[in-house]
Amino acid sequence: MLNSLLGALESGMIYALMALGVYITFRILDFPDLTVDGSFTTGGAIGAVMITGGVAPWIATIAAFGGGMVAGALTGLIHTKGRINGLLSGIVMMIALYSINMRILGKPNVSLLGENTLFSSVPVLLLMPFIVIIVKLLLDLFFHTDLGLSLRATGDNQRMIRSFGAHTDYTIILGLSLSNGLVALSGALIAQSSGFADISSGIGMIVIGLASVIIGEAIFGARTVFFATLAVVLGSIVYRFIYALALRIEWIEQTDLKLITAVIVVVALVLPTMQRSRKQKIMARKRSSEIAAVTDKISLGGEQ
Repeated sequence: MLNSLLGALESGMIYALMALGVYITFRILDFPDLTVDGSFTTGGAIGAVMITGGVAPWIATIAAFGGGMVAGALTGLIHTKGRINGLLSGIVMMIALYSINMRILGKPNVSLLGENTLFSSVPVLLLMPFIVIIVKLLLDLFFHTDLGLSLRATGDNQRMIRSFGAHTDYTIILGLSLSNGLVALSGALIAQSSGFADISSGIGMIVIGLASVIIGEAIFGARTVFFATLAVVLGSIVYRFIYALALRIEWIEQTDLKLITAVIVVVALVLPTMQRSRKQKIMARKRSSEIAAVTDKISLGGEQ
């Protein structure tokens, strides 16, 4: 049991980078980016191929981040310059990335067993907290710069920002690049942690990222950028704990993992809505009783 929870903590911290990437497009830009499913594999593929080629793991990891940024920038260009719907742009790029990833890998999967990786000398639980905290704090700082504020404002009201003279195409491309860079970085670290990169490793990543964001916001809140990014990181860890506990149920099999993910996302979406509805009903009942009490008082005063 303890090993399962430690494994969930490790995975949660690595996937937190991917969740931060999804947060940028889903919450900041309000952009339905399906490129994530492809760029995650791109990061793993670039990292694995470069490491097996003798390149230092940290250089391979940075290159994976760069590869993800290029993929995100292409999605942004297709959307802004090609005037193609955001959802369709992501789907087109995701499909294209499958072939590109196969070209990079050269075969369906590449093993990293026996290779020197970032986690060869430093355990995941010691290294990942530093990486996640640094990335989170850098993102917080970026979102408070003029460029970061433009990015946030683009997602809130693109037309208004354009009327102020800001170039929203640029901020959209930048946001998608940054998002997919983080997703690819997560993919490269997952490949090094698990010991292999696989062509199908990115399937369903967008759903896992959304689940982490929604669970984090529902449990920890998102009052400011600092708390929002913190909630995403913690949401990713909580999601992995739920996942690990679900897998300990005897009648659940490995093939049910996607179903479990879908159920977690639905529950995370429905629960906050039910809580809001319950609070509204309580408030309405309280106001009705207050109005009834005032009406009774007025009618009693009239009778006297």
